[in-house]
Amino acid sequence: MVYRAFRNVLFLAALALPATAALPQEHVHRAAVPGSFDASFARFETLPPAPQPAGHVVDLSTIEPPVELLPVTRSIGTGVASYYGRRFHGRLTANGERFDMHAMTAAHRTLPFGSLVEVTNPRTGKRVTVRINDRGPFHGNRVIDVSRAAATELGLIGRGHGTVELALLEG
Repeated sequence: MVYRAFRNVLFLAALALPATAALPQEHVHRAAVPGSFDASFARFETLPPAPQPAGHVVDLSTIEPPVELLPVTRSIGTGVASYYGRRFHGRLTANGERFDMHAMTAAHRTLPFGSLVEVTNPRTGKRVTVRINDRGPFHGNRVIDVSRAAATELGLIGRGHGTVELALLEG
């Protein structure tokens, strides 16, 4: 009972205090007119600095992100790659989808459709990952035909073909 009475006295005393009495003067908004609606919320516009953590607290900014595992690759050899582009753009590929010369796709004689192959140009060190969606190439000793977008990334556009290393991405 005494506690309730004390609490009520404190509550009434708090109502009698001006809105800015609880904060130091540097935290009070000067433009607010006393007695206005803005003045009653002025003490919330600038907050004091946040307290520093104490004790056994973990600083999350120092935790390193998890290491991403690289996909497992299996080398499937080297050979000459060429590219195909504008002349075949929009035509059906061997798996039934439309060829898009701007997509990272390729044609291979034996790999299953949907296989992901990492193609590396050893001269430049550039590499791309392409998805097999067509059959071919049917030109001489070439092992893979990549889309124009993939050839651009690999640096094969100028000559039209080049030696590449192939690795099948597994998993």
